Amino acid sequence: MPRLKGYPNSVGHRCCAAHKRLGGLLLLLAATLAGQATPSWPQFRGPFGSGIAAEPSNPPTEFGPGQRLLWKTAIPSGHASPSIWGGRIFLAAFDKPAHKLEVLALDRGDGKIQWRRTVEAKEFEEVHSLNSLATATIATDGERIYAYFGSAGIFAFDLDGHPQWSIPLPVAHIVPHGSGASLVVAAGKVLLNRDEVPNTYLLGVDARTGKIVWKQPQNMGPDEKRNGSKATPVIWRNEIILHRRGEIVGYDLDTGARKWWVHAQTQGAGTPVAGPDAIYVGTWVNTGEPDLMVPLPDFDSLLKEYDKDGDGALTMQEFPDKLLIAHRIGLDGVEGADNSRPSRSIFQAADTNRNGKLERAEWEAYVKSLAAPAAAEQHGLLAIRPGGTGDVTNSRVLWKEPRGVPEVPTPLYYNGRVYMVAGGGIVTCLDAQSGKLIYRGRLGADGAYFSSPVEASGRIYFASDSGMVTVIRAGADKLEILARNDLGDPIFATPAVIGNVIYYRTAQFLYAFGN
Repeated sequence: MPRLKGYPNSVGHRCCAAHKRLGGLLLLLAATLAGQATPSWPQFRGPFGSGIAAEPSNPPTEFGPGQRLLWKTAIPSGHASPSIWGGRIFLAAFDKPAHKLEVLALDRGDGKIQWRRTVEAKEFEEVHSLNSLATATIATDGERIYAYFGSAGIFAFDLDGHPQWSIPLPVAHIVPHGSGASLVVAAGKVLLNRDEVPNTYLLGVDARTGKIVWKQPQNMGPDEKRNGSKATPVIWRNEIILHRRGEIVGYDLDTGARKWWVHAQTQGAGTPVAGPDAIYVGTWVNTGEPDLMVPLPDFDSLLKEYDKDGDGALTMQEFPDKLLIAHRIGLDGVEGADNSRPSRSIFQAADTNRNGKLERAEWEAYVKSLAAPAAAEQHGLLAIRPGGTGDVTNSRVLWKEPRGVPEVPTPLYYNGRVYMVAGGGIVTCLDAQSGKLIYRGRLGADGAYFSSPVEASGRIYFASDSGMVTVIRAGADKLEILARNDLGDPIFATPAVIGNVIYYRTAQFLYAFGN
C-alpha cells in the first residue's frame, strides 16, 4: 500500500515520540483506504496538500525536453496544477483563441487528451497579466472531479466527463491579481475559499449532490476595501486552516464555524502546509524583507526635480508618478506586480495634515516609517500549533523565521524540516520543531517563483518562472544541488508525482518525465 513519508495522518493520532526521534512519520495514507491500489495526486500539492509523493516513488533527477521524456502534450493556457486519479490527469484551462474555459482529461500513459468540456461564463474575471483565468487546480475524490473558475463557479463531472452538478457564482472581483484559491475535498465536502470584497465567505458543499452544507462569512478586517486571500484551505484533523489577509484562521470542518485565529501582518497569498504538530505559513508583506527595501529619494532631491513652482513643497500634480519601495525579485518593472507605488497612495500616506501639500517634515516622517521594523516584526514563516478558541496569537505561535519568506510558493514539511523558496531562488531549510536555521542558499536559478516545491524519493524539486527546475537532496545539513533542468518554458503550476513519473505543466505543454 502506498505510504506518505515524513507527513502526519491528518485524520489520525499523533505519532509516538520514538517515531519522532527516528526523524520522520511513516503513516498510511488515509486516501488509499478508499482505493487501495489507485494512484492519485488528488488536489493542489497532492495528498492533503502536503507536496510529498506517496511511496514507492522515484522520478528522475535529471530530465528535460530531450532527456527522460515519456511524452509531452500541447495544452491550452492555465496555471492550474495537474491532478491525477488512476489513469487520468485532469486540468483546468483557458483556450485563448476560442476564448473559453475548459476542463481536460488526459491519458496518464501517453498524454493524449481523452475528453474536454467547456464551462460557460457570461463574463470573464479580471486578472493580472501574471495570473490566469484557469488558476484553480481540480480536486477529485475518485468518484467525481471538481473544478472552480472565478468567472463561473464550481462544476462537478464524473471521471468520464459527464456533468454531475454545478453551482454558478457571480464573477469574482479580487483586485488587483484575481482568483488564486483551489478547491479541496474533505469529509464528503468540497471547500472553496471565496475571499473577495464585500462578499467574502468560506463555502462547504456536499460533494455528492452539490448542495451547500454551510456558508461561513469571513471577517473583513480593519480595511474593508482590501481583498482577502488567494490561498487554498488546508485540513488539520477536523479543522480547516485558512491563510487570509491579516490572519490565519481555523474553522470547524463540520459546521464551518470560526474557532480560532492568529493575527499577522500578511497579504494572505500563500497556502499553509501541515506537519505532525504544527502548521507552517509564509506571512508575507512587500516591505517585510529589509534587504530588499529601496532607499527613497530625500526631500531636497524631490524638490530639485519636481517642485515646479518653487514653493518648497510638492502637490499631487508635482509628485512623481511612481516610486519603487522594495524589490520583488524577478518582478521589478512588471506593471502591477513590482513594488512601485502610485503617486496617489504614497502622497496620501505622507500628507498627514491633509492640506494637499507634501512638506519636508511629512516626507521625512514617511520615509522613517518605512524604515521602521514594524513590518518586519510580523513578516515571516510562522509555525502555529492549531487549536484553541478565539485569538491565540500570543499562545500558539511556536516560532517565526523572518528571512527568505515566500510570497506565493507553499512551504514543504518533510521529515522534521521545513523548506521554503523565495524570489531569486533563495532556499531556506529550518528545523520544524525549533525554527532553528539549518541552512540558507541560492539554487542558481534566479527570477520569480510561483510553483510550490514537492518531494519524491528524498529529493525536493523547485521550479522558477523561467522554467528552470532545480533538484536538491532532502535531509542534508547544507544545500546540496543534484541537478538543474531547463524546460525552456515558463512554469507557474506545481508538479504532480506518481510512482517514477513527475508531471510538469508549462505555459504551452504538459510534460511527463520518468525513469
